[in-house]
Amino acid sequence: MYEPIRTKSVHTMADPADDYPHRSREEELDIQLAGHLSALLAVTDELGLTDAAELIAAQVGRLRGAPPVRHAGHSRAPSRDLHRRAHALAGRALVVAASRADTAVAVLAARRMDAHAAALDAAELDASRLVGAH
Repeated sequence: MYEPIRTKSVHTMADPADDYPHRSREEELDIQLAGHLSALLAVTDELGLTDAAELIAAQVGRLRGAPPVRHAGHSRAPSRDLHRRAHALAGRALVVAASRADTAVAVLAARRMDAHAAALDAAELDASRLVGAH
């Protein structure tokens, strides 16, 4: 009554090995870490922190195998906002660096987190002094 199916179903899954390029977990983490560090580098350049930016750029270059693109100038965003963003980006980089056991980047990220936290504390202290002065 029914004819047998002679062709493959359109719902049959293709061999997943042929569908996409494969990367190791370490390669994926390198890409992710380089992305977080590149974003941190852009914010660090916006803040005008040249020494810190050079250290970050060296790590991005090591991970990518090429020097990173650099931000040309300072941002009009308030420095507190930039320090908050940089602190968050350094935290993300720290998590990925720890998961791939990259001690150099983990130490760098932790130091950047400390520096941005200190800058935020100083900015809040200055703001409270201004408010208390009136």
